[in-house]
Amino acid sequence: MTSIVIFGTGNVAKHLFEAFQLIEDFKVIQIYNHSRTSLQYFEDKAATTTLLEEVVEADIYLLALKDDVLQQTAKHLSYRKALMAHTSGANSIEIFKDFDRYGLFYPLQTFSKNRHLDLSNVPLCIESNNENDLDLLEKLASKISSNIYKISFQQRKALHVAAVFANNFVNYLYTEAEEIAKNNDVPFEILHPLIIETAAKITQLSPKEAQTGPAKRNDLEVITAHLKLLNTEQKEIYQLLTKSIQHLHGKEL
Repeated sequence: MTSIVIFGTGNVAKHLFEAFQLIEDFKVIQIYNHSRTSLQYFEDKAATTTLLEEVVEADIYLLALKDDVLQQTAKHLSYRKALMAHTSGANSIEIFKDFDRYGLFYPLQTFSKNRHLDLSNVPLCIESNNENDLDLLEKLASKISSNIYKISFQQRKALHVAAVFANNFVNYLYTEAEEIAKNNDVPFEILHPLIIETAAKITQLSPKEAQTGPAKRNDLEVITAHLKLLNTEQKEIYQLLTKSIQHLHGKEL
């Protein structure tokens, strides 16, 4: 049995913990977080602690922490022999360079509180400073997902930026769309089928091929009418994205 201690109690830590609870050969034996309140969810499921000196020996220390505290936390564990791995999309595994064994276990997905997520198809990106531990991380990943990628830090940095465009920025645009709809007494739910089809379509077409709308058509009359409905910030976003779409599809106009 390969033992795991998880550091952190946020969305990523919680989802990974729940997934690990359902598998064989790996067992989470402790959860660490500096806040006792944050540990309440885990207290009847695994041992917990708020003190780094009380962290037990384990085979894998999985740090699912905010980027700005990863290295600081790791320094307190410098005498341990465990495989150190973090779940950050933006940090190099070299933050653990003072350890003999270190790596990455990065689930490429958006995680939200109180929303269950099946990890079986979630891409898991892994990396390690040695082949044996890469095999160990791959074995762990394969227990919870069928999509495993051995990926370098340079690739992961680009992937993380791409994910921000594909998820964070798009979600912000949903927020703006909801505001526009509600300000005009239109239920946001009426856009749900459109949102679902837009996402589904790019699993069969490239995003460029799937593009539709007034910007691609260069329909200036519609664009002008849209701008009259928007506030100042929304106009700036609309005009920037319209210009970018027109530039991308310029030869097709």
